[in-house]
Amino acid sequence: MDINEKKRLIKKHSPKSPIVKNMFFAFLIGGLICALGEVIFIIASEFFDEKTSQTIVTLILIFLAAALTGFGIFDKIARVAGAGTLLPVTGFSNAVVSEALDSKSEGFVLGVGAKIFTVAGPVILFGISSGVVYGIIYYLYTLFMG
Repeated sequence: MDINEKKRLIKKHSPKSPIVKNMFFAFLIGGLICALGEVIFIIASEFFDEKTSQTIVTLILIFLAAALTGFGIFDKIARVAGAGTLLPVTGFSNAVVSEALDSKSEGFVLGVGAKIFTVAGPVILFGISSGVVYGIIYYLYTLFMG
């Protein structure tokens, strides 16, 4: 059996994804998460300046995603919402907490400490690296063009 035959069989026997339904729930739940962030921002803005309010929103969304992951609720929401839960802050929080929960049986140092950033580590690495590259390009651009 050649590779094309295998691909054809896999495609034939794989269940079809309800793309429109998935997109609807991703949009709906992702929008609800963003709306929650906006409500928190409006409330925080009554007491703090804009920058502090933005930080408070980020911290609360990280905490809520981590708590919901710890209680097993975030995964149930993610099954329905799909990519809608992958908003940068909530998805990142879920990735870190999930790894910590999965590896806690191996101990705090060799389990949690060593594996907590298994999924999130590449995101941090490439995020920082791309920021450095962008910073160098921007600096050189302003040096020669500015």
